[in-house]
Amino acid sequence: MPRASVSLRANPAPLVEIARHCIIPDDIAFTRFYELIAPELPGMRIELDQWQQDIWEIALGLRADGTLCCDVMGVTLSIARQAGKTWGVMVGLVAICLARPGTTVVWSSHHDRTSSETLAKIAGIVEKPAIRSRMRQQHPVVFTDDNRGVHFANGSRILFGARSSGFGRGFSEVDIQVYDECQNLKEAALTDMLAAMNVSEIGLAFFMGTPPRPQETRLGVDEAFRRRRNRATSEDKSRPYKGVFVEFSADDDGISLDLNDPTFWVHLARANPAFGFRVGESAIERLVENMSPDDVLREVMGIWNKTESVQAVISDAEWSALTSAGPPNGTPPTAIGVDASHDGALVVAACWRDNESAHAEVIAIDTLTDDEAAADWIADRAGRRIAIVIDSASPAARLIPLLKNRKCKVHAGTAADMAKACGGLYAAATNQRLTHGGQQPVDSALAGAKKRPIGQAGGWGWDRRDPETNIAPLVAMTLAHYGATLTKPRTNRVVTI
Repeated sequence: MPRASVSLRANPAPLVEIARHCIIPDDIAFTRFYELIAPELPGMRIELDQWQQDIWEIALGLRADGTLCCDVMGVTLSIARQAGKTWGVMVGLVAICLARPGTTVVWSSHHDRTSSETLAKIAGIVEKPAIRSRMRQQHPVVFTDDNRGVHFANGSRILFGARSSGFGRGFSEVDIQVYDECQNLKEAALTDMLAAMNVSEIGLAFFMGTPPRPQETRLGVDEAFRRRRNRATSEDKSRPYKGVFVEFSADDDGISLDLNDPTFWVHLARANPAFGFRVGESAIERLVENMSPDDVLREVMGIWNKTESVQAVISDAEWSALTSAGPPNGTPPTAIGVDASHDGALVVAACWRDNESAHAEVIAIDTLTDDEAAADWIADRAGRRIAIVIDSASPAARLIPLLKNRKCKVHAGTAADMAKACGGLYAAATNQRLTHGGQQPVDSALAGAKKRPIGQAGGWGWDRRDPETNIAPLVAMTLAHYGATLTKPRTNRVVTI
């Protein structure tokens, strides 16, 4: 195995020459790096690698009018483990806190363990003799309570906590926010936390992480990170990307994960700017030997495209194998499900169930344009005994009072019902106890659908937030199947579907 020479010297290579993606605002007129960070580094006795300094110069870049160039999308860093992204950001934050009295930084991680580890690392920086004298005299580092973090004599502070524990909400006038483990950052959590920076004079946000795992993608917990990468690397230049995006990653094609293969280390050098400078082979070997191959590709080599495609909750092959003609025409359904698309267009599905299996189909789509007429149409087919299930949070919930006025048996579903419905449809499909009509709108919805978590016990529902994917046909079918599982099958009434 080739041995890389390792020293403690900094990597002198510029960011733009070694990063796979380096998206920089084109309206940077000047930078505050030489005001807020550069003067403090000699006194801190710390030297940044050139690529780390470049990130800070760009992050603090201002337009000619003095506004922050990355004020909309912030600074997104997709960089592998053991590369020095966390340390480089920490050093810059400490320098800013020293240079600018009263600065408040909020650093959130997904897990509490990561938050504690990160605090321990930054505590090691501020305890250096060159910095310690400028920290708060009493308890400069706090490892417990709401003030967990490092505190400076000039009133600046860097606070740490876990988003999974609710940390990050309720702050006001935050100057800089750091979202670590961004592969576990949902848009909803981000919205709650970003509001704290609206009145800040700096208003800088960092989003840092490694490429998400497939399960994180399926659950949608990587949405904030993925959206930033997709926007930054998109070929559509009609909208300027008002932010910074930096990615270090190895080549995808022909990569070897054999530590004895010299090409492994060649790929690693492209993914990790610290390798051969501050990081040696033993640190990488430790990661590789204790990770699965897929984790190595993501977290050591920084490769995204292994997880870029959202895996279908039910594969196309599995779903296609369940296609069936269904019951004879005129057979009354066991239950009906109703949903609506983002623009309010109604979709109605029906499910027929016996003791062994169920069959579900969409029976109306893009034809019920008037709510009163739609309620009449559904009531005529459901009567007073066939269950109609509608999610209370759906745009279709507007039909609930109309159907109740027609004496229909309406079930207004809750979030818990949706979790049961989705889990039930998935179980029925994977256990081959469900058939369907092979309808294209349902197939398209399933291909683009992904999960959103419901509750804390592993429940999930179909994520309807993507306006480009109409999952209403799938949701209507899911609700119809759920209603059928709650209802004893009835076969004594013939209706026209």
